[in-house]
Amino acid sequence: MGTVAPDFELVDQHGTPVRLSSFRGARDVLLVFYPWSFSRTCTGELCVLRDDLASFQNDDAQLLAISIDSKHVQRQFAEYEGFEFPLLADFWPHGEVARRYGVFDEVKGAALRGTFVIDRLGIVRWSVVHGIPDARDAHEYRRVLAELR
Repeated sequence: MGTVAPDFELVDQHGTPVRLSSFRGARDVLLVFYPWSFSRTCTGELCVLRDDLASFQNDDAQLLAISIDSKHVQRQFAEYEGFEFPLLADFWPHGEVARRYGVFDEVKGAALRGTFVIDRLGIVRWSVVHGIPDARDAHEYRRVLAELR
């Protein structure tokens, strides 16, 4: 923590490029890595964010969720679950962004459940990493984002 967040550009579920550094000076970023679209725990975690989206995506904060799935899978997942936030495809090179953040599981070939709160200056202010089977608590995200304001 306290280090500059590695910049990246990935496409979202619509094929639109999203660059982390584009939020500098404008919004804090809640960066949520998850292993696989359509899996039970991932779906549950992202639905919690969807159901209280105004806490995580607003004038002060931007939610970005990342998995190793392709943009096509991300689009189907977003449409099926009603996700109105960017689902970014860390598909190719496979897991490159997850590796930069230290949350890629080489054995499983997917991201661990890593969460990073990045302030408007691009500095990682808080992070937590859980194993693939272990769900995270969104209340912590809410608390950390509120502290940045």
